[in-house]
Amino acid sequence: MLDRKLLDILVCPLCKAKLENAKSELICTKCKLAYPIDDGIPVMLIDSARKLDDAKK
Repeated sequence: MLDRKLLDILVCPLCKAKLENAKSELICTKCKLAYPIDDGIPVMLIDSARKLDDAKK
């Protein structure tokens, strides 16, 4: 689990929107991207993000 202070300052690197914390990812609902969390460290690279399917809402 990520520290609350860290979550408060992290934003989507593409659109600068707030991120939602999922178990192993940080989700940007605006861009529909999921950034992985690897060993407790968020990987905030656009190229590493997974595109969310609209059907999974």
